[in-house]
Amino acid sequence: MSYFTQAFESISNWWFELHYSQIQKRALLVISAVIVSLSILLVVRGNSHEVLEPPIIAVQIAVPEIFIDVTGAVNKPGVYTLPANSRVIDAIKAAGDSAPGADLSTINLARTLSDGEQVFVDATLLSPSGQRITKSVRSGPININRATASQLDSLDGIGPVIAKRIIEFRKVNGPFLTIEDLQNVSGIGVAKFAQIKSKVRV
Repeated sequence: MSYFTQAFESISNWWFELHYSQIQKRALLVISAVIVSLSILLVVRGNSHEVLEPPIIAVQIAVPEIFIDVTGAVNKPGVYTLPANSRVIDAIKAAGDSAPGADLSTINLARTLSDGEQVFVDATLLSPSGQRITKSVRSGPININRATASQLDSLDGIGPVIAKRIIEFRKVNGPFLTIEDLQNVSGIGVAKFAQIKSKVRV
């Protein structure tokens, strides 16, 4: 307590010994009071001010999509929307997966799809004993995008070797867009194409 008394007396002596007029002393008191008040206000406001972080805005990038028609031996045939660069297997899964008896041996399941493409899944025909049998060849032009190797082999000038090449070409490159594309298959030249063009279609 004596420490505060001595401090108060020292300040009082310093105050009375100042060579200021009464008006100057009052002005000094007012300025000091204002400075102290502002300091306290700034400290209080600074401690109570909540710093808010700027909100994080998520940016969504739209993934390109393609439309694929899935038909044949699948559980839910129809047109499906898939992400770009999807594979044939993705289209079949989107259509409820392959149906019982589906023949996936004629399809390249790993091939990348293109927009507007049709994926056709063949069905395997079984005899009453459970053995696989060859599909009967229907009258009229053969669909080169759906025909089996045995159906292609039935065309004039197309033996089992070229029929296999057509199937492999279809697996790797996708469906034929025109019948003229058959000439891109090794072994089918202008003469052989002229021989079979009336018997095939896409």
